[in-house]
Amino acid sequence: MNMRHNPKSMKKQLTLALALLLGSATAATAPQVAWLKNLKVLGSISIAENGDLVYIGTDARAHRTDANGKEKWNFALGDVGRAQPIITPAGKVIIGAYDDYLIQLNAAGQVDWRVKLDGDIVASPALRADGSVLAASSSGTLWALSSTGQPLWSFKAGGGIYSSPTVAADGTIYFGAQDNQLYALTPAGGRKWAFRANSFIFSSPAVDAQGNVYFGSSDRNIYAVDANGQLRWRVPANLFVNASPIITSTGLIVVGSYDGNVYAIDKNGAVEWTYKTGAPVAAPAVELTNGDVLVGDLQGTLHAINASGRGQWTIKTGKRIDTTVAVSDAGTWYFSTNDGQLSAIQRQAPIATGEWSFYRSVPSGWGRTLTATEATNRRSRTQAAQAAARPTTPAPTPTTPAPRPTPGGTATTPAPRPTTPTPAVDPVAAATRAGRAALVRDGQVYLPLTDLVEALGARVRVTTSVTTTLEFAGRPVTLTVRSIDGRAYVPLAALTLLPDAAPAYDARARAYRLRVPGRTVSLPLDFARLLRPVYTPR
Repeated sequence: MNMRHNPKSMKKQLTLALALLLGSATAATAPQVAWLKNLKVLGSISIAENGDLVYIGTDARAHRTDANGKEKWNFALGDVGRAQPIITPAGKVIIGAYDDYLIQLNAAGQVDWRVKLDGDIVASPALRADGSVLAASSSGTLWALSSTGQPLWSFKAGGGIYSSPTVAADGTIYFGAQDNQLYALTPAGGRKWAFRANSFIFSSPAVDAQGNVYFGSSDRNIYAVDANGQLRWRVPANLFVNASPIITSTGLIVVGSYDGNVYAIDKNGAVEWTYKTGAPVAAPAVELTNGDVLVGDLQGTLHAINASGRGQWTIKTGKRIDTTVAVSDAGTWYFSTNDGQLSAIQRQAPIATGEWSFYRSVPSGWGRTLTATEATNRRSRTQAAQAAARPTTPAPTPTTPAPRPTPGGTATTPAPRPTTPTPAVDPVAAATRAGRAALVRDGQVYLPLTDLVEALGARVRVTTSVTTTLEFAGRPVTLTVRSIDGRAYVPLAALTLLPDAAPAYDARARAYRLRVPGRTVSLPLDFARLLRPVYTPR
């Protein structure tokens, strides 16, 4: 078959190329569960910066445990609840349940304030950049409260609100309601517009950097509307879409449906891939730094899906999974089943830091677009948490030869040996070498570490068998490494962890261009050659 004259084959090849570019993997063995504990988990779990877990239990209590599930405190609520708590930058916990109360607890689990709303709190609250909180009730009211719990304003929708509010970069607030409408409010609570679907909206909206909003509906459609409330596209599913979408680092909107499919749709409305789970999906997915997506289904299977929509592995629990997988910055995955048991998988890829990689934006449940400073700080914390979670090998300390005694008994220091001048570093040549030496292993593109470091203008601090820590743009950056034929290689996907990195692929020039502070690195990558072992045209 002549690939140049077959658009479908070309699209297939490009899809596979992008999957490799982003570090997706072929089918792999499922990771082992490190521990399984009956912690009475009912709602979605939030993760604090120090790794602590916060959730509502089946015992109608708010629980805080350490990263290994050891309880630090619990607090009695008036009822159960399933909303994901907020953990504020100051370590406060904001939590709502079916007893109508929104409560703020301090780091020790003591009450700071408590406010009674006008109905059950089913949707997860959102934390705005100024510290104020948004909370919705089943009676259809969205409330804004100050950081001290004082009511600021309220807005009455035409139906109950089970869709968690989302706050965009400009402060616009989005949420769905049981009157079939997606609402957009000003930061002061005024109505900007409402978009009408054909049935209920349980799905919590995801918002991209351009202000476009994505959500699902019980009318069996996945929607995209622009910042003015105009329909951009609608993609049909076979059953209702109550799950909340995420936006991956490659710009795909990923969301599951009760039809048993997970859909990946680009920002123009084209379905890139559909993954069949074999059971209804009600939980949001979550993206990892390696491009994989994790999602559970209602038959109790946890699925890992790579960036091209291929299943990597599954873990079958036999018990319903209807909440999202919580992923820490250090790379621990937590998933719960409907019997309250919590499983932990450790030393894995951490949560991605894309524009909406998690349905509540960040593991601590803020539900809003981060500021530029917050986004930079999050990337730094993720890198630091990864480095702390893995062993490091100290760099060897250079030693000076001991003085040698002369025949007369006087010790003399050996004369310094002549040194060979260090050759000048040529970043362009190094980038060319790195691209030409690229390899594919287990579905990922790898680049030689030494050449890549020269191309980036970085410096190696320390390298272990599994990681390397670089000094880059004045900051430490920890990346995974793999030894191939005795040489250290870095996955291409890991380059997105570099501070302020902006990657792009030029298909015509067959070059991967990475814009980083102070330079643009151009890596020649021949995907026709790299793909040949994976895909052969028929």
